[in-house]
Amino acid sequence: MATTTPAHAPFSTRAYGANLLRPTAGAAATAAQFAPPAGAASTQAARRDREREEREQRQRQQQLQQQQQQQQGEQGIGGAGGVGNVQELSEEQREEINEAFGLFDLDKDGFVDYHELKVAMKALGFELPKGEILAILQTHGVPANAVNAANKSKAPQQPPTFTGPSRLLLSHAAFQSIMAARIQARDPAEEILRAFTLFDVDNKGKISLADLKRVARELGEGLQEEELVAMIEEFDMDGDGCIGRDEFVGICLG
Repeated sequence: MATTTPAHAPFSTRAYGANLLRPTAGAAATAAQFAPPAGAASTQAARRDREREEREQRQRQQQLQQQQQQQQGEQGIGGAGGVGNVQELSEEQREEINEAFGLFDLDKDGFVDYHELKVAMKALGFELPKGEILAILQTHGVPANAVNAANKSKAPQQPPTFTGPSRLLLSHAAFQSIMAARIQARDPAEEILRAFTLFDVDNKGKISLADLKRVARELGEGLQEEELVAMIEEFDMDGDGCIGRDEFVGICLG
């Protein structure tokens, strides 16, 4: 016997119009809270441009450093343009090198030119002739225009001390390596004699009590005269009341 399925009740109808796609006032307010403020797009674009310039500048600096390191490796250690291992120096020696570079890097761009290099090396006790300094720059220097391109977004604090198409600059890393080689190759006796001249400013060949007093005062050492006299008596081998050059070298070498 056939069964008859009862008819399903009809669904309620609803008129759908354009209002269904139109956001309510509350929805519009919520969307407005998350909308970017006016001018945000231009600010973000400027930030992206600045970040890109800084990234390109770092890449150019790294390329310059790599070129210099490659040149230094090809030259080897020794001679006017020799390089050494900075890590083999004492902490005090590394600080002296960095101090000299920072003091004479007048425009603070991480590079020194001929004049700045000359006085920086002299401050470390190396007074080189012009030809030798030029040889260092020709071996380890980079063209100034390449450095200026890398630092185009950085305004120099002071104008360069020398300009021209053939101007070469030495980086901080190259300066460290070159100074390390020279310090490592230096004769200890020469260093001692250089220290001796700081006491013997009159070039009389000996250190007197007056010399010791002056140096102690300059260094801020509060030593009594009796202590200074005792120092001289301890190391005065010939009994002249002074410390001679050979006596001074013997003291320093132990």
